[in-house]
Amino acid sequence: MAGRRVVVTGIGTINPLGHSIDEYFANLEKGISAATEITLFDASKFRSRIACEVKDYDWSRYFDRKEVRKYDRFAQWAMISADEALRDAGVVDNDTIDKERVGVVWGSGTGGTTTFYEESKGYIEGNYTPRFSPFFVPRMVVDLAAGFISIKYGFMGPNYSTVSACASSNHAMIDALNLIRWGKADMIVTGGSEASINEPGVGSFCGMQALSTFNDDPAHASRPFDKDRNGFVIGEGGGALIFEELEHAQKRGAKIYCEVVGGGMSADAYHMTAPHPEGKGAMMAMREALRDAGLEPEDIDYINAHGTSTNLGDVAEIKAIQSLFGEHAYTMNISSTKSMTGHLLGGTAAIEALACVMAILRGIIPPTINVENVDPEIDPKLNLTLNKAVHRDVRCALSNTFGFGGHNSSIIFRKL
Repeated sequence: MAGRRVVVTGIGTINPLGHSIDEYFANLEKGISAATEITLFDASKFRSRIACEVKDYDWSRYFDRKEVRKYDRFAQWAMISADEALRDAGVVDNDTIDKERVGVVWGSGTGGTTTFYEESKGYIEGNYTPRFSPFFVPRMVVDLAAGFISIKYGFMGPNYSTVSACASSNHAMIDALNLIRWGKADMIVTGGSEASINEPGVGSFCGMQALSTFNDDPAHASRPFDKDRNGFVIGEGGGALIFEELEHAQKRGAKIYCEVVGGGMSADAYHMTAPHPEGKGAMMAMREALRDAGLEPEDIDYINAHGTSTNLGDVAEIKAIQSLFGEHAYTMNISSTKSMTGHLLGGTAAIEALACVMAILRGIIPPTINVENVDPEIDPKLNLTLNKAVHRDVRCALSNTFGFGGHNSSIIFRKL
């Protein structure tokens, strides 16, 4: 798509593999699993009792007591990752930035589920006496993550959140890309966060039999593409990227990580939770991302796969990749970083976009860990970057995320 070019000038995260970008990148390269037994609540009666939690988290390192009362856990992840990215981009306390031209587009699939659960539980346990917190709704609704970021830093450009299950963050980033292309903003804080490791979050996915039940071996539970996989491992956290118009970034002397060149979206129009068995919608999203970027399939060096470790999803995505990329599929690297981070639901695309930035910036493809026997339905000639990071030059990286409801999304980053 012709228009203004968009680059990444700041990155930040807090997720199960690290409380900062440097820690996250280091652990991705090492191939470390973040999965452990659930500690955030008593999961002893749950079918799945494992998760990728943000460990050793102390909110007082980031917020004062009055401030943190306003934020659900998913919003805390948003604020922390956005702050790191903005400082990395040299935006904080920078009076030369026109804040009317800076927006926030943030993704989350479920928002403040912990707040909703705790307030509802209090109502029931309090003999149905209505003593709801005035912070109930502001802590719960998804859009307040974007709102809180804009309020803290004074950004007055486009401001909203995207909700499309596990595709939420990719949709946020694609919207951010297009808003800058269209001249609606010069800079946008984008990404996503999620905090659904709680009783209703884990319980609902257990009810769907979507979660891994390798409770005796959490570190090896998330095993995308392995024949013995039996569900995803739920994760939490957030990731932020500063998207900025190229000339605007160059004019202020900003550090540039890479270019954001295209995004694609589609619908399976098939089932509320299951993917299209041939990956038709996934293929369409990747094809549209390539068209939008003005690239050919042969230009892609690395695909960060959605790869959730579910029986249907992993095979359908591989079929989509082979359908679109043909023989070139054998020359690319493919990996699923969910094997290490777990599945952050609406926040997952953000930290996987960061993994693509790492691949381009450092020439390191993060691995798919925990694969002992590749599913026989998956072509053994494909390079799934099994169990160990690979060093190679990456010019273009594509990241897939797909969500319940048949939402498919792909975004492409390119070395500048």
